[in-house]
Amino acid sequence: MLAELRYKRVLRLARLLAVAGVTASAVFGAPSVHAESTPYPNRPIKLVVGFPPGGSSDATARLLAAALSVKLGQQVVVENKAGANSIIATQYVRSQAADGYTLLSVSSSFAINPALQKLNYNIYKDFTPVALLGVIPLWLVTPNTVPVKSVQDLVSLAKAQPGKLPYASYGPGSAGHLASELLLSMTGARMVHVPYKGSGPALVDVMSGQVTMMMPTVASSISLVREGKLRAIAVSSKSRVAAVPDVPTISESGVPGFELVAWESIQAPAGTPTEIVAKLNTAIREIIATPTFREKLIKLGIEPESSKEPAEVAKFIRGEAEKFAKIVRERDIKPE
Repeated sequence: MLAELRYKRVLRLARLLAVAGVTASAVFGAPSVHAESTPYPNRPIKLVVGFPPGGSSDATARLLAAALSVKLGQQVVVENKAGANSIIATQYVRSQAADGYTLLSVSSSFAINPALQKLNYNIYKDFTPVALLGVIPLWLVTPNTVPVKSVQDLVSLAKAQPGKLPYASYGPGSAGHLASELLLSMTGARMVHVPYKGSGPALVDVMSGQVTMMMPTVASSISLVREGKLRAIAVSSKSRVAAVPDVPTISESGVPGFELVAWESIQAPAGTPTEIVAKLNTAIREIIATPTFREKLIKLGIEPESSKEPAEVAKFIRGEAEKFAKIVRERDIKPE
């Protein structure tokens, strides 16, 4: 009788513990379920830039980061990982988790690099396009001491001294280098390429007259032109640039069909959830569409782009990569 009573007590206790265990599991498991369902983003986002602070790519990324921080309610922090024409930053972001918390701010070098060298990443397979911020027209600038005021003047001068006049670029394989080679190819002129490590030192030598011309981004040199330290001949975009409407395009200056621009885009590691990419794309496009933000980009010499969805960005970048690869192949451009 006593044994039977003890057995019933043990059985009752076991049942109580089982119920308590289930209840505890449900209670203590609740936070993890809640954490998983918390809307993105719920912590700071890192925006990686492949160039040093102070350049146009960095300035654009910081403008966007500040606006996104407000828009998304989470801090967006810019991190510079300069080197190897943005390859170092690209490799870094490729290795990060595809969760939307590490993004890559890229320029046209992202689409140029595959044509110039072997890479351990694939820009199509290893990245997911998020948004296009805008295109960055280049322009043909010369020293004030060079007697040219139009594209045709420059072409005539170069043809009179074939293979002798130097032109600068902000690095071998840069958009400025490819644009210059495209111009020479389309006009039949020949000049000597002098690559520099960045726009700064190159522009110094253009201003001093040591090189005859250069095709930097409008963003990197607009202040020098406005101050009268450089002469702007023509812009490389299909249409005139809002920031400098009086400067004609190269196409309307006697080289019909000429068009080559730099640009800024946001990429994420491949595999980033579609809903996160869509949310970022919508937020960025809404930011770019605001008059205040558009005005800031225009002042930097950037033509804002707020219409492209991720699939359209992917198509744009593929087209740009194919265009760059064609120039590299036909002009036999090599990394120096």
